[in-house]
Amino acid sequence: MAENILSMVSLLFALGFMAIILASFWVVFEKADKPGWASLIPIYNTYVMLKIGDNPGWYLLLMFIPLVNLYAVGKMHLGIAKAFGKGIGWGAGLWLLPFVFYPMLAFGDASYLGHGGSGGSTGGQPSI
Repeated sequence: MAENILSMVSLLFALGFMAIILASFWVVFEKADKPGWASLIPIYNTYVMLKIGDNPGWYLLLMFIPLVNLYAVGKMHLGIAKAFGKGIGWGAGLWLLPFVFYPMLAFGDASYLGHGGSGGSTGGQPSI
């Protein structure tokens, strides 16, 4: 009986944890002017994340090559951090502790600045 209760508690904890992560990705995508539903589609969500971080789409192919994928994933997360005005430490956090840093990025005060964190082609200034 105790094993069943422990199993149910573990399952509920895992489902809640996954819900927070999915919600975080959804909000990050929407902050970056991408459709939130795209965060739910495997492989496509990685492609969209590459685009949010201003990386070429063909980096998705690098994700399938052992060891090279470490570079591609790191570059993707660093690009996302820069696009939200964060530094290299934040990019490392997105990569190594996504369950902490993505909720902070999604539900914190970070806003999408554009590719490379420059605020788009106008350098963050409103266009006339």
